[in-house]
Amino acid sequence: MAISNNSELKEEMDLFRDNVKRFIAVEIAPNYPEWDEAQIFPREVWKNMGEQGLLAVDIPEECGGVGANFHFSMIIQEELQRANCAAISTSTSVHSDIVCHYILNRGTEQQRQHYLPRLVSGDCVGAIAMTEPGTGSDLQGIKTTAREDGDHYIINGSKTFITNGQHCDVCIVAAKTDVNVPGSKGTTLFLVDADLEGFDKGSNLEKIGLHASDTSELFFQDVRVSRDAVLGQLGGGFVVLMGELQRERLTLANGALAAAEGIFEETIAYVKERKAFGSALSEFQNTKFKMAEMATEIRIHRVFVNQCIEMLADGTLDVETVSMAKLSVSEMLGRVTDTCLQLHGGYGYMKEYGVSRAFVDARVQRIYGGTSEIMKELISRSVLGR
Repeated sequence: MAISNNSELKEEMDLFRDNVKRFIAVEIAPNYPEWDEAQIFPREVWKNMGEQGLLAVDIPEECGGVGANFHFSMIIQEELQRANCAAISTSTSVHSDIVCHYILNRGTEQQRQHYLPRLVSGDCVGAIAMTEPGTGSDLQGIKTTAREDGDHYIINGSKTFITNGQHCDVCIVAAKTDVNVPGSKGTTLFLVDADLEGFDKGSNLEKIGLHASDTSELFFQDVRVSRDAVLGQLGGGFVVLMGELQRERLTLANGALAAAEGIFEETIAYVKERKAFGSALSEFQNTKFKMAEMATEIRIHRVFVNQCIEMLADGTLDVETVSMAKLSVSEMLGRVTDTCLQLHGGYGYMKEYGVSRAFVDARVQRIYGGTSEIMKELISRSVLGR
């Protein structure tokens, strides 16, 4: 977490972090294994987090938030990840750091006042529906359409891998409004309420990790929305998506880094306590070298991510830099969780040990928000000037 030179702000951030830790320790961590087994956490968690001021904390006061800066939002996600509660971190980050900021930055005043206060309070849960069964990371290739019909648009299509798909009350949906032009010009975003006729939620998808986070297919059959549901400009959806990706990918990188920090600390405690051949695992040279390697990787990435956080705060974070952060941190997390599991031996493969959950939860970090391969493509374009 980046530390401000302002001592008053630092003190405020430290107090906030302590409150977040207490909330997680009391309300989240004891129940998390049960939710992980159920493959969804209860809807009441949203309301509870909203009441504690832990949703969309950096939304302005005039829109129902408290107007904190970006650092406070990062603290929430960091502590959830460090506590090995990645599923809730992922779900709430989509809600707070993506959906809310799409509406704040691109919505009309009417849209902001209608949705944001309820999103901040947890009375409304947000999702974003971009990915489709046949497109993956290729957002320009989406097939969902929105056909103009008088003062309305009629949406038809389907989406998949949608975080908060079961709980969502409003969903930002990407659809083609002009099929005769490239997707970068003919895609529009819509705010679609989940109670509209023709909006159907598929079953909760079974994943190898992030079990407590609900992930669904969504289906749209002749869903009628008014012109007021357009988010941003007609045909400007792809521009909106590209403009918001820096924040999304930095949030993912910072969360992945906090997850690495958390499971590393847990492994330190384990290797000091666990004995083999009459000595603590921490006394073996292999353990010492592996711990040294992980500590170094984590420290280096923390410095880089902190720099990115400051760059986002002052408006200078570019696509190349954030792509490097997302690529490098997510790959590092994979190495760290694999090594930590190995150091736990057979116990690491057992569900009763948190490292097993950290291991499977880490895998998706190299996929969502843009795969590692997409990150490399974006970085290479900048490096090679293409």
